[in-house]
Amino acid sequence: MSLTVNIYYTGTNGNARKFAEEMTSSGLVEAIRAEEGNEKYAYYFPAEDPETVLLIDRWRDQAALDIHHKTPMMAQIFALLEKYNLKKRVERYVEAPKTND
Repeated sequence: MSLTVNIYYTGTNGNARKFAEEMTSSGLVEAIRAEEGNEKYAYYFPAEDPETVLLIDRWRDQAALDIHHKTPMMAQIFALLEKYNLKKRVERYVEAPKTND
């Protein structure tokens, strides 16, 4: 049962996009994608809001996400969030169990 977390990062002066670009260029994105249980880690740029970046982050289950949250990468991510002075809004979605209907 997958768990999807949508994180909206919002800033000013293009900082949300710069954050996503640095996450990618630093190798953090590829490292997260390589983690056991990661199913998707992708940034999207809403056309109607140039100061926001959407991260869609999907994990096999809560346990995999919990392990990710304990990695040293999280300190690097938080440092970049501070560097770019971003606010975030989080939405969580849990895949419904499959039925035999």
